[in-house]
Amino acid sequence: MAVKEKRPVKRPASKKKAAKKTAPVLKRGPDGQRLVKPPKRRPWRRTPKRFRRRPKLANAWKISWRALKLMLKNWKVVGGIVLVYGVLSILLVRGLNGGADISSVKHQLDTFFHGALGHLATGVSVFGLLLTSSESSNTASNTAGAYQMFLFVIVSLAVVWTYRQLLAGKKVRIRDGFYQGMFPFVTVLLVLIVVALETLPLLAGGWVYGVVIANGIATTGLEQLLFLAIFLVLALVSFYMFCSSLFALYIVTLPGMTPMKALRSARGLVLFRRWSVLRKLVFLPILLIILGLLIMLPFIWFVPVLAQWVFFVLTMLALAAIHAYMYILYRELLND
Repeated sequence: MAVKEKRPVKRPASKKKAAKKTAPVLKRGPDGQRLVKPPKRRPWRRTPKRFRRRPKLANAWKISWRALKLMLKNWKVVGGIVLVYGVLSILLVRGLNGGADISSVKHQLDTFFHGALGHLATGVSVFGLLLTSSESSNTASNTAGAYQMFLFVIVSLAVVWTYRQLLAGKKVRIRDGFYQGMFPFVTVLLVLIVVALETLPLLAGGWVYGVVIANGIATTGLEQLLFLAIFLVLALVSFYMFCSSLFALYIVTLPGMTPMKALRSARGLVLFRRWSVLRKLVFLPILLIILGLLIMLPFIWFVPVLAQWVFFVLTMLALAAIHAYMYILYRELLND
């Protein structure tokens, strides 16, 4: 009787070989190269260096120059929107009064400062007063504050929609921004609420530091330095979150976009280059303050009667300039 030979039994693959898998391929690039899906980011694990490489952004001066060219090239449309904003601000918020009496303030400061440096100190002090003071005495009321907030959001939506259409090569009119750019009003307000919540660490740190210094709780220099460090850390946390959520205000204006999806997309835009974006965001207010000071000083020195109204016009133009700079930076982040 023939004996059946036993067939060799195949051993299962080892766990090490079975666990080894190839990286998932998403698609092929324009040159035929394979594009590998980056691993899921975990805060406690460092992402490989090849996935942290992002295209280098243009410097702040180039972005400012492109924003200025965008405004000058389309000065009729942008100027018309700014004019509407200014008229509505005068009617609903500011009123026809000129606000603070710059002539009397300048005369009082001239009694303390003398010489060429004294004139410069007077001009800088009056400009600082214009920056810190409210637009008018009516802004203290709740109604005027609500009007100011709604005007800011409405005009911002009109300006952003207009810039998007202009950069797409389309011709728009002044009224088109107000008619067609208002659809994401609710979603923009929801994102603004998130941005306001992200400023809570900054406000809390500033409040604690102010209370400690004003009440003399921190007496020694070391204690004051410690509370100052706590304030700076909390401010850094707010700015860290703030620099991505700002771009969600532009993403959420796209059709069919939800606030949470816009916030996630904004975090993806600044991923691995958040500090570079933060430097460009800090550059903008510094540039605007310097330009405003250079424009306002001659009026404060020689024509103080008109200084308040010139400053009002500059604040209206600043809204269009801020959105032009931010939208150009947003388009730069999209070039990935």
